[in-house]
Amino acid sequence: DFPTAYRTFMERQGEEVTRQFDSIPDDDKFCYTDLKLTYLGGVSNRYASFRLSANVSPMAKSSLTARQTDELIKQHGQDVDAIMIFIGTNDFNGGVPIGSFYTESKETVVAATGEPRSEKTRMHRTVVKDPSTLCGRINIALEKIKATYPTKQVILLTPIHRAYAEFGDNNVQPDENWQNNIGEWFTTYVETIKQAGRVWSVPVIDTNALCGLYPILDSNAQFFHDSKTDRLHPNAQGHKRIAKTLFYQLLSLPCDF
Repeated sequence: DFPTAYRTFMERQGEEVTRQFDSIPDDDKFCYTDLKLTYLGGVSNRYASFRLSANVSPMAKSSLTARQTDELIKQHGQDVDAIMIFIGTNDFNGGVPIGSFYTESKETVVAATGEPRSEKTRMHRTVVKDPSTLCGRINIALEKIKATYPTKQVILLTPIHRAYAEFGDNNVQPDENWQNNIGEWFTTYVETIKQAGRVWSVPVIDTNALCGLYPILDSNAQFFHDSKTDRLHPNAQGHKRIAKTLFYQLLSLPCDF
């Protein structure tokens, strides 16, 4: 029940939690430069809703995810209890290739299963660290985060459903029932985030399925910024649903180790 859950949650008050949000995926063209965080509303000791806006400018290709991790380390050091990473939706819109978590090759290894040890020829897999693919970016980020914060809780969040949004003539985004510009479905990106949890042994909160936001339907437009031009970004009520979902899901996970 909520009172019990609330008391359990409040026992954790004072523990710092960081969240690494989506970064602009097409690093060949632009990245975040100036950020503005606007408080939209909330309920004391329950949740707070913010809107993040950004001014972007061109820059050379770089690994944004790794750079964000560097910034986290620089600002907080080891004074972090949990890290939540919310990724996938900008990668879909930017047409970032899915890629693979591993490459496979035939190699030799010394092994023994009841017989004298000897060299065996077996398939071996290697983690891909390609910053141009979603899997590669996830591998780069999680390897660095888990190496830097081995005792901290790291949680992946799947992207919520997305519907039509337009932000000028040069930024018109169809709903998720259309493939992106490289012919991939949005659900493929969602499933890749879930697969990453198994690859890197981190819990995944499936906000795509659990928060109940489905902007394709007009009845759900009330939870988004603008029913006609922005069914991509949740408004205060939409963020409330996400916050309550995270509230209950986080109760089942340890905050530290």
